[in-house]
Amino acid sequence: MRVPLSWLREYVDLPATETGRDVQAKLISAGLEVETVEHLGADLKGPLVVGRVLTIEELEGFKKPIRFCTVDVGQANGTGEPQEIVCGARNFAVGDKVVVVLPGATLPGGFSISARKTYGKTSHGMICSSDELGMGDDGTHGIIVLPPETEVGKDAVELLELVDEVLDIAVTANRGDCLSIRGVAREAAIAYGLPLRDPALLDVPGPNAYGYPVKIADPTGCDRFTARTVTALSPEARSPIWLQRRLQKVGMRPISLAVDVTNYVMMELGQPLHAYDRSLVQGTIGVRRALEGEKIVTLDGVERKLHAEDLVITDDRGPIGLAGVMGGANTEIAALPQSRTDSARGTPITADNGGNATSDVVIEAAHFDQVAIARTARRHKLSSEASRRFERGVDPQAAAAAAQRTVDLLVLLAGGTAESGVTEISAPPVPHTITVAADHPDRVAGVEYGREIVVRRLQEVGCDVYGQDELVVTVPSWRPDLTDPNDLAEEVIRLEGYENLPSTLPRPPAGRGLTSRQRLHRRVGRALAGAGYVEALNYPFVSEQVFDQLGLDADDPARRVVRLVNPLSDEEPALRTSLLPGLLGALRRNDGRGAHDLALFETGLVFHPRDEQRVAANLPVDRRPGEDELAALDAALPDQPRHVAVVLTGAREQAGWWGKGRPADWADAIEAARGVAREAGAELGVRKGQYGPWHPGRCAELTVTVDGEERVVGHAGELHPRVLKTLGLPARTCAAELDLDAVARVGEDTPQAPGISTFPVATQDVALVVDAFVPAADVEAALREGAGELLESIRLFDVYDNAEQLGEGRKSLAYALRFRAGDRTLTVDEASAARDAAVALAGERVGAVLRS
Repeated sequence: MRVPLSWLREYVDLPATETGRDVQAKLISAGLEVETVEHLGADLKGPLVVGRVLTIEELEGFKKPIRFCTVDVGQANGTGEPQEIVCGARNFAVGDKVVVVLPGATLPGGFSISARKTYGKTSHGMICSSDELGMGDDGTHGIIVLPPETEVGKDAVELLELVDEVLDIAVTANRGDCLSIRGVAREAAIAYGLPLRDPALLDVPGPNAYGYPVKIADPTGCDRFTARTVTALSPEARSPIWLQRRLQKVGMRPISLAVDVTNYVMMELGQPLHAYDRSLVQGTIGVRRALEGEKIVTLDGVERKLHAEDLVITDDRGPIGLAGVMGGANTEIAALPQSRTDSARGTPITADNGGNATSDVVIEAAHFDQVAIARTARRHKLSSEASRRFERGVDPQAAAAAAQRTVDLLVLLAGGTAESGVTEISAPPVPHTITVAADHPDRVAGVEYGREIVVRRLQEVGCDVYGQDELVVTVPSWRPDLTDPNDLAEEVIRLEGYENLPSTLPRPPAGRGLTSRQRLHRRVGRALAGAGYVEALNYPFVSEQVFDQLGLDADDPARRVVRLVNPLSDEEPALRTSLLPGLLGALRRNDGRGAHDLALFETGLVFHPRDEQRVAANLPVDRRPGEDELAALDAALPDQPRHVAVVLTGAREQAGWWGKGRPADWADAIEAARGVAREAGAELGVRKGQYGPWHPGRCAELTVTVDGEERVVGHAGELHPRVLKTLGLPARTCAAELDLDAVARVGEDTPQAPGISTFPVATQDVALVVDAFVPAADVEAALREGAGELLESIRLFDVYDNAEQLGEGRKSLAYALRFRAGDRTLTVDEASAARDAAVALAGERVGAVLRS
């Protein structure tokens, strides 16, 4: 919301010495976010005067039309002689009053004006456009043409109000009242302790039977509708300079008198209005919900298909406007002449619907439901100044005053006649009252304000306050955001100054720190980061189509999702059951931006719906919930285990002087999972598996042992080429995902110091030939079991698959076995016996034979 300081001073007698920066500081202290203060005309220096065009000579022989003009500027140039000026604009004629900048002046941007020779003539100054003066868009994109009655030689800086300060306020969603000069003026009056001249305090005639007929079919969507009629508007009337300039300063473009007046009143009072061409409205004006499939062409020229929840304004033909959002083109006010003129004759152009400008208008000032307007604006992707105000809350009591203000301005500026008929349909007002303890703001802020300050501050906001220890507060109609005692406490606190609240550091109880679960999450993150992975945090929302892309079976439990009632995006309406969709999306984006060697990880919650659906109860806010209440809340929530996942592609080890480097492969994904398990103090089993997005021949199933039974807690390996193609991922991308909570439950949280033996180790190597389809994990498990208690460790160090030496469909697996006893030095015979027992069991289990 842009607020000119000159406009603000009309309603609050701010000290003359107060600058925009001073007002900014006061409003920020009161809780308004004033982002910037714009100094209009700060670098503008005159002389800048009004001139009358005497002659125009068309210069020939140039690539673009050039005119040599003489302009009467009175005594502003010190001689009284006509000023000779070269100008390329075409939208003015002889006799027009224009703005002239004389030599010695400086325009915005530091542009100095001096006499200079151009196009074979000497130009003594410039005839100015609005852009050159920093006024903003006036719709003409040409020279400013002033009203004929403007005095020649008058100071144009004062006439056009070129010097001003404009406060730019970021209005929060709950402060719709501050989307108006009236609302900001009220805040300024409170901040300075000055009285407010409320522009909404007008004498408004009561409703009668002679007003324009209106029918409200949906009183929930529209609880107030005021209609007034003004006739016989002068076709030559145009918005005065002061009105145009105020609209430009608040960021709006002047269009025509009737439209400008409605925009002006909206910015002044915060009440959106709409003006209809009375000759184009057929029959009774109505308010109802749209019929499914109805269409309307809005003022922006777009045909829109209406939804059954859209609130529309109608006449006997059907919809003529989207209520609270935008009017319809079929009742548009024909453009009254503004500053456009015929370039040849200098006469006003009156482009309209039938050769005549609109002379009779019907003014609508209504109050619509916030939610209905917000949904309509978002549904049609049509945000307007009106919808921004309605969805934040508009003062319903201001509608009649806004209609009266509009009527008064049209009568004053366009010579119109206000009809005596007044239509006002409204539900009986029900004041909103809140009962609050007088010391409630004290207890919220931790500051002793006292009853007197609390009552005074609430009254300054506009509340009616009664009572002593317990206050009964009636909130004003322009503050629909005040709904409970804490809202009232916030008003007292912000007006007393947030900066005056004491700062008190909380005292944490001794002996408490991170939980074991939190420590584990940190250890896992540090371990993965140390292994070269980069953490990527993703939104927990997914599309259900991603499960098809990942190749999950139709009955896969991961397809059972928790759907959101109000998703941020309709394309991702569900909560994730896996971390892979988000991580793979991050990998795809980074790869597409040129980063091809990637290793990403994430730890986060996944969500699984419970078999029994329960509705969560509303917990109390005046006390700590009981254990039963918290347990009932937890039971209504979905299961939320924490997972950890990694994805990697490209080079795992970079090439350099030290060697060729190495690409990432399935073994790196498995090693990442093993590293996570080590941090949890758990032993992770690895065996051949097949699941969803992983390549069936390069997928490891990750297990832990719980009560003697193996439980699958994740998978790791290389992703399936079909999944990579569907998701647009690089070839040979690998991934792993683990249920971290399940791993942590079987792990030993207490760090275990390694046992150090004083006896030497005995190493035995064996090379076993097995069928190519036999998993190395099965061979290792047989060797480990067969070797018995003397086996300290086992490591696969070579895989060989030469068909000529081993036979077709055979491979050789070489293992290093380390044997050690805790109480003696092993003999060669003992180590060899343990090795032979291991080989024998491997031969029995998987058909392994020693390689000769």
